[in-house]
Amino acid sequence: MTLEEAQKTVDSWIKTIGVRYFNELTNMVLLTEEVGELARIIARKYGEQSFKETDKNHNLADEMADVLFVLICLANQTGVDLTSALEKNLEKKTKRDITRHKQNHKLK
Repeated sequence: MTLEEAQKTVDSWIKTIGVRYFNELTNMVLLTEEVGELARIIARKYGEQSFKETDKNHNLADEMADVLFVLICLANQTGVDLTSALEKNLEKKTKRDITRHKQNHKLK
């Protein structure tokens, strides 16, 4: 699925199953909540924290998908074409960082 297809699919889902979009502020709060849930799983799986019983049923891929879903909702609501935005962002990063990371002794 492309980003464009994902945006259309989420929009269709919202309009048929979800009834309507939550407002942008609510979705921003939901995005923050979902990123926190993802961070908790990362901290336990890759960091030094141990899993709590309540964390054991969480799935890393599902948490990432939750973040992506809400981000796509926000993009749809605010008229952002994620494909175009990502392309422009990669172009910006490439110009800015063309030699930066290669010259970073911490990365070698």
